[in-house]
Amino acid sequence: MADLVYIWSKMCYTAQSLTQKAIKYAQHRGDTEHVEELQKQLSLFLNQHPPQYHVSGFAHPHLLVFTNQQPYTPQAFIWGLIPAWTKSLADAKKFWNNTLNARGESIFEKPSFKNSAINKRCLVYVDAFYEYHHQGKQTYPYRIALKSGEPMCFAGLWEEWTDRSTGEVLNTVSLVTTTGNALMTKIHNNPQAEGPRMPVILPKDKLNEWLIDGQTETAQTHLKSLLQPLNENELLAHTVGKLSGKSAMPNQPCALEPFNYPDLELAL
Repeated sequence: MADLVYIWSKMCYTAQSLTQKAIKYAQHRGDTEHVEELQKQLSLFLNQHPPQYHVSGFAHPHLLVFTNQQPYTPQAFIWGLIPAWTKSLADAKKFWNNTLNARGESIFEKPSFKNSAINKRCLVYVDAFYEYHHQGKQTYPYRIALKSGEPMCFAGLWEEWTDRSTGEVLNTVSLVTTTGNALMTKIHNNPQAEGPRMPVILPKDKLNEWLIDGQTETAQTHLKSLLQPLNENELLAHTVGKLSGKSAMPNQPCALEPFNYPDLELAL
């Protein structure tokens, strides 16, 4: 599993999760009869989890998810999937940094993800994600969002893990990735990566399909067919201020604003 950290050290590990848009998420996810209840539940979520304008996956923050078992109930799961068979918390922490992302091509084969791919899939809502472009020895962060202004819905895998020493139960999640589209091919040019990648952003009319029963080969074949890169024409990207290091932007709205780097040569 160590190769995932090496390959995806900058891939999709910072995401913008603005939970103050709870009502918008509720309307996006739920039909009319569910929206009112979702609004109440998401208000509770908002009170418990402050807004995150940019956050590193390596900090293992909570992400907003809707699972196949509770498709209209928003929940907060820890980013970094812990397989149910993990024996100890020490072992669990070893997995966290290796399971922030799951390559869509192998989720039904990899031991860490197979059970989740078959039985425990989820929708993960964020407003945008960040990716780094490499130029010489410098890296430049880009904020990628939908042109429509709607929230993004990622294909996710989740798992429930119980700490045998304490009885504590942790719900964790991994984001499924796919081959990068034309836009991500330009941005995600990490020379140490095996090609550009991007999270699977599900179209609105495919959300419920990702939550179907995955027991049969036919169902799994259909689920794999959903793991496609979103058309680049639906995305908007711009550079933002530094997200790490001494000059990193604070976790405040200013982190979302476009930032110009005079020496950056990439044209989108």
